[in-house]
Amino acid sequence: MVKSKKLFLTLIVIQSMFLSLLQAASVRATVDTIEVVKGKPVTLRIKATGGSAVFPLFKKIGNYTVVSKSTSSSNNWSMVNGSVTSEVSTAKIIRFIPQEDMIIPSYTVNISGRDYKTDTIEIKVVKATAPSTTHNGVFSLTMSANKTKVHVGESFMLTVFFSLRRDVRLSQEVQYTPPNMSEFVVVPAEEQPASIQGNYQVQELRYIVTAEKEGNFSIEPAQTKVGLPDRGRRDIFGMTFGTKWYQTASNSLEIEVLPQIQASDLIGDFSVKTKIDATEVKANTPVNLSIHIEGKGNLESFDFPKYEIAGVTIYSDEATIKTKVQDGALYSTFDKSFVFISEEDFVISERLFTVYNSKEDTLENLIVPAFDVKIKAAKTSSLTSNTSVPRGKVHTDIKQEVLTKEVIVEKEIEVEKVSWWMLVLAFVAGLMSMYIVRFVPKKKPNPFKESEALKILYAHMSGDPEVEAMVRQLYAKKNGDKNISIDKKVLQTLVKRVQG
Repeated sequence: MVKSKKLFLTLIVIQSMFLSLLQAASVRATVDTIEVVKGKPVTLRIKATGGSAVFPLFKKIGNYTVVSKSTSSSNNWSMVNGSVTSEVSTAKIIRFIPQEDMIIPSYTVNISGRDYKTDTIEIKVVKATAPSTTHNGVFSLTMSANKTKVHVGESFMLTVFFSLRRDVRLSQEVQYTPPNMSEFVVVPAEEQPASIQGNYQVQELRYIVTAEKEGNFSIEPAQTKVGLPDRGRRDIFGMTFGTKWYQTASNSLEIEVLPQIQASDLIGDFSVKTKIDATEVKANTPVNLSIHIEGKGNLESFDFPKYEIAGVTIYSDEATIKTKVQDGALYSTFDKSFVFISEEDFVISERLFTVYNSKEDTLENLIVPAFDVKIKAAKTSSLTSNTSVPRGKVHTDIKQEVLTKEVIVEKEIEVEKVSWWMLVLAFVAGLMSMYIVRFVPKKKPNPFKESEALKILYAHMSGDPEVEAMVRQLYAKKNGDKNISIDKKVLQTLVKRVQG
């Protein structure tokens, strides 16, 4: 009887625990704020409780692109009045930046095979009345552009200003997220030194932005997190330890991109300089052509087409492109070089590029001129170069000349008598010399000598960029360039590599 009673009580406990574990599933959406300053992010948190949850992809919230998202999960057990409860929850944290008043729509989350919907949330967007600052004016983040209306292909400068109060000590490095400019071609500009403006130290982060297609686009805010000492945590000596993080986002920017007025290869104001080291060389001697383009505008996306000349081996390096900001305008330089190697005369054809000058509203030409390269003929024998022979008499005259020379050379020679023992001695000495020569190692050319290495590496230029670079240096040094210094270790390594 006692045993059956214990069994009954055990079944009741197990049943109550099982029923407690089967908690009702639910889903809930919350935001960190329902009123946000324009340009600042809103954090949406959707929490699903009760089991395995499947969320939507969340590429956009309403009409606004998601700038970041993360997932967290937990499994909490608790016992209240003898009942064990379990709460399995999964949360999605999504950040987006609304530009106007909006309603966050209802989302469907599947929990253990059943669908649950969130409530809609209304968001109000207000304009900032003061510069974006955080934590009592300790730091701020703002963004500006030198142009907000450009044409397709035109570039502008976007600058993010991070201001930090000079008397503030950071406990961690600043965490910075650049603005979202996915609709543009973006190249970070040269880093600028920090400057002091009043009571703040200001760091500028610049970007060269080029429009690729027409339309109205929004550049979403940059974001930053700053770690300051946590004054609420002190050690036994009264010193603060730990970090408290503060974050903010810059303003956003609206950019209008107009269609290109005239089709062109480049937009701006540019000039070109070309330099060729020789237009008359020996066969298989490299001819070096360098091209330098500079001016106002963006050359980051400029691609100089390759030269293709029948019977000519052509090598080129990667273009070197540099940009700088001067008086609020963008300036660029483009440098590229080519090497031509041939056995016969060839022509480097002209290249022409169109440039649209938006300031003058004109279409101009940028011309890389053509070059005629002559290959010097090899020197011939003195007979061929100094003797003029009429046609039809070639064989007769040469034969007559040979016969005459033979007659002149022929004469009697008086030979002294030689003792027999001298002949025997000379014969034996010859045999000994032939025997000794077999064991004398033949002198081989040193493969690591620059002239020999050039011959070896030349045949492997196209298959190895390092070999190609070394051949160019060897050619340049051979042609008298005193600025070239060959690394002997690298040269030996490359020769060994191609020789297997």
